Amino acid sequence: MTEQHMADHWWWRPGWSRGRRFYTWHLTFQHAPEVHRIADEYRQGLAKIEGLDLVPDQWLHLTMQGLGFTDEVDEHDVRAIVQAATRRLAAIPEFELKLDRPRITPEAIRWEATPAAPPAAVRSAIREGIAEVWASVPEPEDGFAAHVTIAYSNASGPAAPVAAALAEVNTAQASARIDSAELIVLGRDRQMYEWEPFASAPLARR
Repeated sequence: MTEQHMADHWWWRPGWSRGRRFYTWHLTFQHAPEVHRIADEYRQGLAKIEGLDLVPDQWLHLTMQGLGFTDEVDEHDVRAIVQAATRRLAAIPEFELKLDRPRITPEAIRWEATPAAPPAAVRSAIREGIAEVWASVPEPEDGFAAHVTIAYSNASGPAAPVAAALAEVNTAQASARIDSAELIVLGRDRQMYEWEPFASAPLARR
């Protein structure tokens, strides 16, 4: 079996540059104490591993659907998309999301959120809202994987030390009540995804 290696996550992807900002929909976890608890356990477990940027509670997120760079998208369109998406999301019930053992990918350590169907339904509703305003929806419809990252790799190197550190963490799974989707203005200037809120679209209360 080929040994797994880490790679630097922070290369500048097409369109990105320092200071540039991006409209995107996320699920966020500001009011999710169980997620904060499990994140803290794994941050402690990974703290001594070089080459990782650990995600603080403030910036934990589940990426949903991008719109585009703020200097390329008309804010009038963005507000129309928020209205269209909000109408659709109001019909989707709020749900519980669970995080258990994170796994290693080449550029990150992340939880695969379960169940996967409710976040996918939220994303579909957002995409339908975008399609109401724009002739085409950015980003591919397929290939979506609901995940939450606890650490990003900032260097190349073997993944074995990361795997060993993760194996030492003994903690219970976490759950979070998801009751809204957030449109944010995202930046990545400081080796972290940081944002300002733009709009919040509530889900239907059970």
